[in-house]
Amino acid sequence: MIKIRRSENIIEPSCRRVLLRPFQVGDTKRIQRILDAILALSQDEVAQELQAVRMEFGGRHQRIEQFWLQQYEHRRAAMKAGEHSTARKLLIGAHFTMEYSLESAALFNPSMVWHPDQSDVPPGSRRFILSLRATGEGHISSITFRTGLVSAEGATSVDKPTLFAKAQKVQGSDETGYEAVFPSESLLCERVIFPSSSQESNGIEDARFTEFKSEAGGVTYFATYTAYDGAAIYPRLLETSDFLHFKVRTLAGAEAYNKGMALFPRKVNGRYAMLSRQDNENNFIMFSDKPDVWSQKQLLDSPQVGWERIQLGNCGAPIETEAGWLVLTHGVGAMRKYAIGALLLDLEDPTKVVAKLREPLINPNESERDGYVPNVVYSCGGQIHRGKLVIPYAMSDSASTFATVDLHELISGLRSGHPS
Repeated sequence: MIKIRRSENIIEPSCRRVLLRPFQVGDTKRIQRILDAILALSQDEVAQELQAVRMEFGGRHQRIEQFWLQQYEHRRAAMKAGEHSTARKLLIGAHFTMEYSLESAALFNPSMVWHPDQSDVPPGSRRFILSLRATGEGHISSITFRTGLVSAEGATSVDKPTLFAKAQKVQGSDETGYEAVFPSESLLCERVIFPSSSQESNGIEDARFTEFKSEAGGVTYFATYTAYDGAAIYPRLLETSDFLHFKVRTLAGAEAYNKGMALFPRKVNGRYAMLSRQDNENNFIMFSDKPDVWSQKQLLDSPQVGWERIQLGNCGAPIETEAGWLVLTHGVGAMRKYAIGALLLDLEDPTKVVAKLREPLINPNESERDGYVPNVVYSCGGQIHRGKLVIPYAMSDSASTFATVDLHELISGLRSGHPS
């Protein structure tokens, strides 16, 4: 039996983590009524109301007054010409601002990469970045981050996030993509990539991050994710070198559709490689000369046994090992139960499946099967540390945790088709 060590560390959603969003209060007539009412206030009344709002909300956000002024400017065209005091501008902006609890419903489908800063880490430990899908009011999903450590023994710990959260500043936005920028002084846990285009209007789902190493030795962090507008889905690509400045673009090409794409962490035989699942059932592999254009696919793996009979998919970017490319998979079987499996691809020719577990590596246990979507364990990518595979995974689309498995034992189990 392949031994799975489950962590007692549960990453749970918190309704206390809120970010600022524009408040759409209604039609033009209603907006005008609100503006007229505030413009009719005396300066003393403005000062009193503004002070009350500051007292109640100022400590919950960083740079809140800057956000209020931005919302004032958005309503400027609806007001008569004239100069307004800073206090009145701030009060107007506050009326068109709301708090959004980004993870009040769920915090799930994690993806893990090694942090670019490994300074002051205990011997044998390694610092990681965890991206998670945060879901709040209206079932809108965004990407949020945590940092943590894997110890020399493989134990995981996650840093407690601050209550502050801030969406990105968007630059150069159009339907093909945009740039997302965060203040350099912000902590990683405070940065939230929130839907910022019409393609993303109903959410950003399931980012699969990978630390991509170029042939020259440079490192870029890529992530594929699904954008959803309420009717259609769009596969998109994030690119960053510092987790402060992200480039976002929609994938192109005849095979750039559906969910669950995962980029290999380096080129294979001079080309980019990607796992995909265009038909909702099978795992495919693709190759391209560009990371954002995908035009041809090749069947990689199909459902073979009961626990994956309904569909297969990947659980994040392939992990390079001496034995081959290790791929975590998910399978769906009877009662729509999701389980995590594994397969091994040839290192030089990843179109060849070298080995595959016949039974799941991780099944939802009794403490994991109840949640927003019952009977689901799901990951968007793990890492290897000192001979152990560390797998962050979601529990029934509600919260997240970790599991570790001895890599040698897993490879041996794969080669024998050993049940976990």
